[in-house]
Amino acid sequence: MKTIDEMLNLDLITREQHQEIDAWIARSDSPEDILAMPAALWQAVERASEVMGVDADLLRPPALDAGGHGLE
Repeated sequence: MKTIDEMLNLDLITREQHQEIDAWIARSDSPEDILAMPAALWQAVERASEVMGVDADLLRPPALDAGGHGLE
């Protein structure tokens, strides 16, 4: 996953956490399986996401010109 790779590259999660998260996601067959990730891993992802502003990005309204669908 690109996001967890970025978290590792920014030193927001450890190499061990990255490997554990990546392995958990790889063996998950559904979003529910991913949500069953151990709490310690979720906490690491949440802390890193907060530093990266992931939630803010997801909550920001799309730009009117995003994807060439702007007003002409």
